[in-house]
Amino acid sequence: MKKTKVGATVVEKILARASGKDSAFAGDVVEPRIDLAMSHENAALVINQFNEIYAGTGIAAKPWDPSRIAIIFDHRVPAESAKTATNQKKVRAFVAEHGIAKFHDIRGDTGGICHQILPECGYVRPGMVVVGTDSHTTSHGALGAFAFGIGATEMASAWTLGSAVNIEVPATIRVEVSGRFPRLVGPKDLILHLIGILKAQGASFRVLEFTGDTIARLSTSGRLVLCNMSVEAGATSGIVPADTETVRYLREEAGVTDPLDLVRSDPDAIYERAISVDISELEPLVACPHTVDNVKPVTEVEGTPVHQVVIGSCTNGRLDDLAEAAGIVKGRHVAAGTRMLVFPASARIYAEAMRLGYLADFMAAGAVVMNSGCGPCLGIHEGALGDGETAISTTNRNFKGRMGNPSAQVYLASPAVAAASALTGVITDPRKER
Repeated sequence: MKKTKVGATVVEKILARASGKDSAFAGDVVEPRIDLAMSHENAALVINQFNEIYAGTGIAAKPWDPSRIAIIFDHRVPAESAKTATNQKKVRAFVAEHGIAKFHDIRGDTGGICHQILPECGYVRPGMVVVGTDSHTTSHGALGAFAFGIGATEMASAWTLGSAVNIEVPATIRVEVSGRFPRLVGPKDLILHLIGILKAQGASFRVLEFTGDTIARLSTSGRLVLCNMSVEAGATSGIVPADTETVRYLREEAGVTDPLDLVRSDPDAIYERAISVDISELEPLVACPHTVDNVKPVTEVEGTPVHQVVIGSCTNGRLDDLAEAAGIVKGRHVAAGTRMLVFPASARIYAEAMRLGYLADFMAAGAVVMNSGCGPCLGIHEGALGDGETAISTTNRNFKGRMGNPSAQVYLASPAVAAASALTGVITDPRKER
């Protein structure tokens, strides 16, 4: 009997091609070639593991392809301790020794958060397999790549072999989004809504493929929000199949001139599940402590006092995020007893926000504008909370201790909700402001 040809999802196509196979479907085990391997300060740990692979062999340790390795300092910038500074020094020496050009040190012109640097520098392209020693590597699916997080030992192996060993092709959940965003509602509210539906492990070992008319109209910045937080539903990766917006972004904003391969799912591709979301009636949402899937409408938690408001991160630190927040606080002032921290996602965004006056608006309102980096998201370097304090943040995680203190509470929200809350000192529905 002749076997009927079955269509493939975008991720199945990417993994088949990267593995040198005609096809690969959910459940198959493959060993794909890696197109880009990214680390941040934890590259110091990867270097240790990498050197151990060669220990005692008499072979000089050498990465398989330095042009496919990217290292960005972002978690602890500038260094907050002698230990961090020494690790960064170690990474700089490794980068120089092996000629790794995609290295972004602590600089005011080319620095930033790894998940912003990779897209804006054109390092990520459609159809790529991207791995990173950071769980939010899922962000890069916004450009039509299959991107996922791995550990330091796995990355050391990737640096050595140039491939990811024994990857099981994940099944895909199709998320079809329709409608137009209501006023002061955006991609952050959409992904919180979806995580609220799926729950923290609802997409474990799956890919979330975002599609539909709404996604077709959505900017790359908005797509990055969706893919960034896909991991909060347990997903291996999130992906938006490449389209005209992907081409526009890479050509006009990232300066990419190379040919682009717009890999897309077949019409008859098999999905494990399909979820339809109409955003026409979506309202501002908040993820309440201490899990991202503890999602509630802002109206259910408004009035909760907040001591710190954070605008920024790899999730919502791009220019459109800063523009929305600045537009809300312009001409007004942060509430007494509340502090507002703003950290643009990259030096390029910082400079543009400064040129457009957004940073001046923040500062005039009483906010503190910080350097580009992960900053308060982790609270290990700056922006930690005090005992019993509460923050509302545009970041991606609110686990206990996430902002540096297990005795504090973190709420997650959009830039609009966070900015409105800064003005009142309590969680506030931005639709009721002004």
